[in-house]
Amino acid sequence: MPRASDFVNDASDNGAMTANACGPWTTTDPRGEANYEAALRRYPGQAIVDLAAMRDNMRHLVDVVGGPRSSTAVMGVVKADAYGHGLIPSALAALAGGATWLGTAQSHEALALRKAGIGPDRCHVLTWVYNGARAPFDELIEHDIDISLGSMDGIEAVAAAARSLGRPARVHIKVDTGFGRNGFTEQAFDAALARLVPLAKEGVLHIVGQWSHLAVADAPNVPAFVTSTDRQIDHFQDFTRRMERAGIAPEIRHLANTAATLTRPQIHFELTRPGIALYGYEADRAMGEPADFALTPAMTLQAQLATVKDVEAGHGISYGRTYLTDEPTSTAIVPLGYADGIHRSASGFDEVGARHTDKEGGPVRVMTRQGPRVLHVSGRVCMDQFILDLHGHAADMGVAEGDTVELFGPGRGERYGEPTADDWAKTAETISYEIFTCLRNRIPRLYRHAAEVLPASDLAKLDPATLL
Repeated sequence: MPRASDFVNDASDNGAMTANACGPWTTTDPRGEANYEAALRRYPGQAIVDLAAMRDNMRHLVDVVGGPRSSTAVMGVVKADAYGHGLIPSALAALAGGATWLGTAQSHEALALRKAGIGPDRCHVLTWVYNGARAPFDELIEHDIDISLGSMDGIEAVAAAARSLGRPARVHIKVDTGFGRNGFTEQAFDAALARLVPLAKEGVLHIVGQWSHLAVADAPNVPAFVTSTDRQIDHFQDFTRRMERAGIAPEIRHLANTAATLTRPQIHFELTRPGIALYGYEADRAMGEPADFALTPAMTLQAQLATVKDVEAGHGISYGRTYLTDEPTSTAIVPLGYADGIHRSASGFDEVGARHTDKEGGPVRVMTRQGPRVLHVSGRVCMDQFILDLHGHAADMGVAEGDTVELFGPGRGERYGEPTADDWAKTAETISYEIFTCLRNRIPRLYRHAAEVLPASDLAKLDPATLL
């Protein structure tokens, strides 16, 4: 059955022999300590986001493509509330690190960036997912937001909005190179070109870019997938040639996601679009770990323990009795559950439970008198909480209600006693992206190093109650 693993770190790492597995957090904002205490009163879990880590990740990505003076720009992808890290703070950190583009899937987030005061003088913004029958194309054009076009209906809708405003729409032509999602296929592209060319000549559309998505660039060790990516690149370049022959050559091309930005310099072109790398993670564990690419995870998810109690051997833990204690022990409640975005698939079972199988649950770092230990979700994750078998008595371990535990952070991994989002993704059979983006907004976000990273004008764009 799953057992707790012992790990002891230096006192300088987490303040040895304390009840805090994550801190103590240092604050740089005068209100930081009060903001932290207010967040603890508001909710028993917090997501701490390090803006300096995000800035430095972006600086590194800019260096990877040749530096700030190279012919390749870098887009900070901040879709999905910046992968759960917070749209505006993350966007500002990306710009501080040298990004000159921002990308959002949905129109409302692109507009939110502009309305927050991130103007076209600072960066371009691209948006690409919409219902063409109802999308606010007029607002997007008014706010100098670039729009992706990948369907005939989209072409007509954007052109109509541009005509009504009397100003051209900045557009990027999305081509399907083998991903099978958005974009014009090779067979449909002649019809698209026949419509795009006259609209470009009329001045209704300003054709800025050509772009596509890679399907398996994050699997560089699978020969068939490497071949598939090579084929996508060939298709992409053929689309470029067709646009050039039609007289609407793209000003910029962008194909490289995080994986390709880090491993395929030949397709950096004029713009790269690293997403998960901004937040400190590699695109897939098959590629390695964040440190292999000089990336630092930006988010720490912590919680404060609720009920801690002793239970007898054979006591059932959570729904379905999938986990039974095999000896007298103590349990502790972590008051976050699947309503907060903690994956139910990260539940933990043991052989004596109803499932009669071993499945290790998500890792949690807990501070004890003997030093930090990694324990695992015991039984099923519930809507608002999950349970830890402490594999010992709380009184002996020094574990008590109110202790702060760490679900994941910027550490080296569970095997070092420092769980990461990758470790949770492995347990939940998913990817780190989903671990972040599923975290609900009822978990407060608090931001570190904001005053160090951002100029005063940008600092004023943030909610002061969120600053540490």
